[in-house]
Amino acid sequence: MQDHVAPLRLRLDGDALVANWRWLDGVSGAAACGAAIKANGYGLGAGGVMTRLMQAGCRDFFVSNWGEAAALEPLMEEGVSLSVLHGVRREDMAQALSSRARPVLSTPEQIGRWREAGGGPCDVMIDTGMNRLGLDWRSDVAAQVRGLRIETLMSHLASADEDADLNRLQRDRFAAIRDAVPARRYSLANSAGICRGHAYHFDLTRPGLALYGGVPLAEAAGHIRPVVTPQAQILQRRRLIAGDSIGYNATFTATRDHEVAILNLGYADGYLRGFSGRGAAMAGHTRLPVIGRVSMDLLAVEVSDAPDLAEGDWLDIAYDLREASAASGLSQYELLTGLGARYDRAWT
Repeated sequence: MQDHVAPLRLRLDGDALVANWRWLDGVSGAAACGAAIKANGYGLGAGGVMTRLMQAGCRDFFVSNWGEAAALEPLMEEGVSLSVLHGVRREDMAQALSSRARPVLSTPEQIGRWREAGGGPCDVMIDTGMNRLGLDWRSDVAAQVRGLRIETLMSHLASADEDADLNRLQRDRFAAIRDAVPARRYSLANSAGICRGHAYHFDLTRPGLALYGGVPLAEAAGHIRPVVTPQAQILQRRRLIAGDSIGYNATFTATRDHEVAILNLGYADGYLRGFSGRGAAMAGHTRLPVIGRVSMDLLAVEVSDAPDLAEGDWLDIAYDLREASAASGLSQYELLTGLGARYDRAWT
């Protein structure tokens, strides 16, 4: 029986992924460069991302929870580490104690739980100003973690993509804690933090967005290559006559005759309503604007300039992350992680 072929696919550029990691690794200087592969590799498929980056030399990976860790642990090569950023709940303890992945402990309760169970090496998160996860930098961190075998002591920048005073405050607070708390390595910088320079790199950097084609700061523009291109199949080609409207609530009414293609793509696939009247598909170098409202499963694009397109043809969706973010109002992170399960994912 022939395998099912979805009418949606993501074309994933493995060479671009590796090139992005290598550029970030180079910019990280003496610090090792890891990879955040949480949220299913930012929507691309964590297994495929991890495999390719391990082959390129990446040895440190980060996921959110133990479900993500369980799916990836069978892929781990010798010498590769996997850290679980959300720490360890009571419900996670049996898995965590038998896993090669490490918890990133962020509360006194998690630390106590890990100690009482005789847990081995761990990572620890320090909150230096984001007020999300982590031990408070103002507390006696050294006393709280005494006796733990800390592989990586880390914090997370709240505003690395902006030239904010908080960046320097967080860096200085983290540096002070580094001097007081023993660990094998220290880690602060995400993608944007890497671009902020040597003072933010410490021993290990943790890029996410930039691996996948996102441009966190202007310094990365021209170096980061796009990795993901959504593609959708034409379900129908039709003609709009002047005066016809199209889509829900008739938000577009034709003032002239149009040729239109209906694509198998919508907000259930992460292509949200913010692209209504603003997004586009591409037929080679020909831009095909979205017209009308994006619906759950369907999208209409203007194809008058592409007379040869027909039912069954595939179109690229314009998805440069910075441009798509500006057009839709979505962050580059949302554009990636919102890509749903209905796409076939094909690495090239």
